[in-house]
Amino acid sequence: MLKEHNILEIIELKKYFPVRRSFFSGLEKTSYVLAVNGINFELKPDEFSGLAGESGSGKTTTGELIVRLLEPTSGKILLNGENIAKLRKEHLKRFRKKVQMIFQDPYGTLDPRFNVYHTIEEPLIIYGVKDPKTRLKQIKETLELVELRPPEEYFARFPHELSGGERQRVAIARAIILKPRIIIADEPISMLDISIRAGILNLLNKLRKSLGVAIIYISHNLSTIRNFCDRTAIMYLGEVVEIGSTDEIMENPLHPYTKLLLSSIPVADPNYNRKRIKDYGEIPDQISVYQGCKFAPRCKEKIKICDKKTPTQMKVSREHFVSCHLIRENFKN
Repeated sequence: MLKEHNILEIIELKKYFPVRRSFFSGLEKTSYVLAVNGINFELKPDEFSGLAGESGSGKTTTGELIVRLLEPTSGKILLNGENIAKLRKEHLKRFRKKVQMIFQDPYGTLDPRFNVYHTIEEPLIIYGVKDPKTRLKQIKETLELVELRPPEEYFARFPHELSGGERQRVAIARAIILKPRIIIADEPISMLDISIRAGILNLLNKLRKSLGVAIIYISHNLSTIRNFCDRTAIMYLGEVVEIGSTDEIMENPLHPYTKLLLSSIPVADPNYNRKRIKDYGEIPDQISVYQGCKFAPRCKEKIKICDKKTPTQMKVSREHFVSCHLIRENFKN
C-alpha cells in the first residue's frame, strides 16, 4: 500500500538482462547483467528528487523502468497505489500520460521530420484532443511555459534549426503538454553548453512549482543535485547505497562510495583545502552475483564481513538510510 504522502513508491525493483552466448555454449546456465538489483525509494508530490552515481550504476535503467520503456524483471512500481509494473495496452497508455521522460540528447529524441508545432501536437492527438483550436491554444501556452517566446516564431522550425537549449525546451514542452504527475529527467543538461545548463534546471524547478509535478533528476553531477534536489539517492552497480535529504547527504555522507563521489567534485577556490579520497581496486563483475558488499573491492574502510555478506539498508535518521556494514558496526558501538 502506497504511503499517503508519496505519489510513487519503488519496492524491490529488479531488472536483469540475459547475456548473449555463442551457439556452442547454449547448454550452459544463462547468466544475467544485474542492471537494477532490488532498489527501494519513494517520491513525494512536487518533489525534486536526485538519482546519482557513476556511469553503469543503473540510474538510466531505473528511469526507463519507471516510465515502462523497459519491462521489470520483478518488483513493484506503485503510482498512487496502483502497481504499474504489470500494466498492458490501454492501461499502459493511460499511465504514460501521467509519467513522462526527458532524455539526455534532445536532438536524438526529436523527429527531424516534425517541426516544433507537430512535435508538441502529437501527444495531444494521440490522447484524443480533436479540436485544432484547443490544440493550438495548449501548444502556445506550453511554449510560453518553457520560455520559447513568441511561440508563433517557433511553430515552423525543425530540430536542426534550433540551438541545443531550444531543442531541450521543445523536449520539455512535449513532456509537459499532457500535464503529467511525474517527470523523469535523465541527464537533461549534460549535452548542452555550460552557459545554458543553469537555465534549463531553473526552468525545471519553476515548472515543478507552477505545475505541481514531481521530478526525478538523474545525473552524475552532484553539484547540480546539491543546488536543486530536495532528496538524493546514491546508486552503485544497480543498488541504492544511501538515500536521504540532499543537505544531509552532502553535509554528512556515510557510505564510502558517497564520500568518494563528493570528494571528486571540482572546487573553484584554489585555497580550499579538501581531502581527496583516492579510488582504488576493481569494480566487481555485474554478471555474477557478488556475495559481499559490491563496493568492498574499492573500499579502504572495509571490515571482514564486507567481503562475505551483502549489507542491508539501515535507518540512521528520520529520512537518512544507508547500506553499509561499517556504519552498522559503528552504531552498535
